[in-house]
Amino acid sequence: MNAFASFGIWAQRNRWIWAAIGVLVLWLVLSVVTNRFSLSSLSGVILSASFLTIVGIGQMFVVTTGRGNVDLSVASVITLSAFVALLTIKGQDANLAIGVIAAILLGLAVGALNSLLVVGLGIPAIIATLATGYVLATATLLSNKAIPGFAVSPALKQLATGRISGVPIMAVIAILGVAATSFVLRYTVFGQLLSAVGQNRAAARLAGISNGPVVASAFVISSVLASLDGLLLGAYIGGAFLEMGQPYLLQSIAAVVLGGTLIFGGSATALGTLFASILLILIVTTMQIIGLPPGAQDIVQGIVVIFVLALAGRQAMARRTPADLADGDKDPEATTKVPAAKVQPR
Repeated sequence: MNAFASFGIWAQRNRWIWAAIGVLVLWLVLSVVTNRFSLSSLSGVILSASFLTIVGIGQMFVVTTGRGNVDLSVASVITLSAFVALLTIKGQDANLAIGVIAAILLGLAVGALNSLLVVGLGIPAIIATLATGYVLATATLLSNKAIPGFAVSPALKQLATGRISGVPIMAVIAILGVAATSFVLRYTVFGQLLSAVGQNRAAARLAGISNGPVVASAFVISSVLASLDGLLLGAYIGGAFLEMGQPYLLQSIAAVVLGGTLIFGGSATALGTLFASILLILIVTTMQIIGLPPGAQDIVQGIVVIFVLALAGRQAMARRTPADLADGDKDPEATTKVPAAKVQPR
């Protein structure tokens, strides 16, 4: 077996490598073309990518549950959380704990609502979370009217913008989050259950796994991380404004899929989400250097997202077996008469 074949086999098990290669190539190109990029500028890119990584990890949990699940409420959660932080913390470190608790409670409430709509009522995730986002947008408008000012807690500001030996604190937080998520996915029962449910819900149910709580947990994790991300993002920019979380809607999905998480669920990579987040920020940086107007930048990002999702969808369909296509999306009650051999996990 030659080196290329060996690398191909290894890359199939470590899909994050493609995003990492993309970061390296684009970074080298920008360094040569502009003569302006250095380790310090890379540090700034990683800082911006850290916020995307946090919300991307939450999105990754939802995507891993399968059936094309995505969380479209994350953008509204980020925005509303930033406003809630301003209202509760009021620029004082003494109120920081209250603000953090408020952000967590907001994430738990939104995650519970999304879980009720998707798991309890059976509404498709893309529709349920989009509707939740509209509700949160209304709450954000009301919060915007009640904002007395834009003072930010000094401690929170230091956390969002500070550095340790030149390394952004946010980057450290993001890396620790990726490490913790990787541990959960690989070595915990919840991680194994998440993969099993994402691969084939009918087979998971026949194996004694209750799908509902696993899927619900993924939506709660996504909302809580998005809310905490909004808290930190508001401190980073020094306030809050309407639709401040909007760029993270498509980018969070793109970071997940581009990083190697399968769009049809069942297999996730937190490390890939980190590298893909950096790559997406580099793409935006490149467009800004070229001088593309904001509207054109949105078009390019949309094309990238569509291309990545289309490619991931074709690869995922190619990996599905006839048994998956026949049985994988049936209701649990409809699978009780299916022979066990037809619904074994891959």
